[in-house]
Amino acid sequence: MANNKLILVVDDDPDLVEAISMKLESKNYRVSKAYDGIEAWDKIQEERPDLIILDVMMPRKDGYELCDELKNNPKYEDITIVLLTAVGSAVTSTRYTHQGGMSTLADDYIAKPIDLDKLMSMIDDFTGQS
Repeated sequence: MANNKLILVVDDDPDLVEAISMKLESKNYRVSKAYDGIEAWDKIQEERPDLIILDVMMPRKDGYELCDELKNNPKYEDITIVLLTAVGSAVTSTRYTHQGGMSTLADDYIAKPIDLDKLMSMIDDFTGQS
């Protein structure tokens, strides 16, 4: 079944971006890639992805900052955002988490190291794919 959902993968680790991208492409998702928050913002304005897999710790603009900008912008607030975080065990709630003094409006999160199957299952749920 063809899948026209566009997923933006944002992480400053090119190997991780590639691994996630290959897995998504194998499930027929269209994939866009960015390696920091500034590049991601440009891609979002160009392509408007259906879902963003967003790393928290990145140079230039971190994932929290980008997530909050998107969720507070009526043009982009409905884009699903899944945060990649190395401190997932400290997160107690998915909708409003407070860690490091920051709150985020992300739709969900997954801890690093990433379980790709779990991530794919999460994305399929959000995009309505099976």
